[in-house]
Amino acid sequence: MEKPYIGWRDPGWAGSAQKEYTEPTDLLSPRGILLPRGWARQGLFRYDRNHVMYPIHRKEWDYYQLSNGRYMVQIVFANITIGGYANAVLVDLREGRTLVNKMAPYAGQTNKYALPERGDVPNEFRAEIGGATFREETRPDRRELHFSMGDVSFDFVMEIAEGLENLTTVFPFQGKLDRYFMTIKQNCMPCFGTVVAGDQTWEFSEDDCFCVMDWGRICSPYEMSWYWGNGSTYLTDAEGLRHLFGFELTWGIGDESAATETALFYDGKLHKIGAVDVEQFPKPDKWMEPWHFVSEDGRLDLTMVPFYDHHTDLNIGVMRMHGHQVHGLWSGKTVLDDGTELEIRDMYAFCEYVEDRW
Repeated sequence: MEKPYIGWRDPGWAGSAQKEYTEPTDLLSPRGILLPRGWARQGLFRYDRNHVMYPIHRKEWDYYQLSNGRYMVQIVFANITIGGYANAVLVDLREGRTLVNKMAPYAGQTNKYALPERGDVPNEFRAEIGGATFREETRPDRRELHFSMGDVSFDFVMEIAEGLENLTTVFPFQGKLDRYFMTIKQNCMPCFGTVVAGDQTWEFSEDDCFCVMDWGRICSPYEMSWYWGNGSTYLTDAEGLRHLFGFELTWGIGDESAATETALFYDGKLHKIGAVDVEQFPKPDKWMEPWHFVSEDGRLDLTMVPFYDHHTDLNIGVMRMHGHQVHGLWSGKTVLDDGTELEIRDMYAFCEYVEDRW
């Protein structure tokens, strides 16, 4: 696959309008045509999976990634029409090895495992597949997450601060009004919990562990590629007060002329920024070199110094999920809506580059 469209650096790209939605609106017409294009601070786009024109291209997932900078946990339930899976992974980032990896796939039965149609309101989902149990529950002040299979269990609670905003984006794929990409990226969630595998236990504390939720409901082309960078931390100001800070950087997927999936978060509030690009394309052999990120509006200038490339490649012929999720320490500056400049020093976060066909 060739290098994808990468935002404002591409010749001829005029920038994004950054259209914000503030009222609920239907995502699709009854015929499956995408109606809105833009972004919101909440999941305002009403999703009806029965309106998707081509169900074979419908993909739904609830993905959670948690880390304290030493260990990383990924827990996901995915429904990709022809089947799906529940998966839970524990990775030692510093030693560069996977400690636990449990997956329970299934074929067909997509209506049986239909995921919630809203991602940031109270709801509950539970599924039992091939000896694995997956459960997620969203409440106003927290999310609870559980996965178990055999002698392995993952149990976490994510704290949701009052008024916490997220970045919800909707955009089409170029020239395809019936194909679309809608996600909610919710980060800045301190979390705590445990992973148990046999007689070993790993504990996580909300003092230094944060979760990002990637909630996706899409109807996509067969092949996709993207960048996704995300991180959360506490920043201490000059008066010694602690503030919850995070960023969300995704690009390269579809038509971003109405909005980009890029934002800063500070004390629970979203600060919208423009398109972001990485100075040097990391493929094929520059994954462990510094990544320099710059936004078109000058409000983000960060460099990631990698310490681990979490490389995955699931290839089963017609379906392939191939990615480099690079973890590192980020430093530089970001600028909030009111012009406040935040200095970032050695913040743990990640950025991935993925090429998929599914």
